Amino acid sequence: MANVVKKHSISSELAQKMVDAAVAKARELGVCENVAVLDDGANLKAFSRMDGAPILSIEIAQNKAYTALFGVSTQEFFDFLQSDPSLLAGIPTLARVAAWGGGFPIKVDGEIVGAIGLSGAPTVQNDVDCARAALALVPDGA
Repeated sequence: MANVVKKHSISSELAQKMVDAAVAKARELGVCENVAVLDDGANLKAFSRMDGAPILSIEIAQNKAYTALFGVSTQEFFDFLQSDPSLLAGIPTLARVAAWGGGFPIKVDGEIVGAIGLSGAPTVQNDVDCARAALALVPDGA
């Protein structure tokens, strides 16, 4: 079996619990969110569009999660891009990249098992706060 790699991925149960936690936090804040959880292969695992959340933000939430599969939050990724003009010019041309706050990798024992992305609230900080509420459910922290 030398040609096979074993990896871990987020379960559908945890992905749904994370979506529910993010939605609960959004309700607490009085905002409407799109919440997307992807597995480690960038496949949609769980999703919710709260009533009133913008349609355009559906794709943005998924793209934030996709971008977080790089291994850092989308805000950290944005900050990193600022230090290199060639990256700042080139990365935004890639499909599915969203380099602003609201996307986080989901890590267990240091291994990326998925990612979460939120979009739709009036501020990026709302997206971040709702994502952090969901990440609190991850046993090892993200």
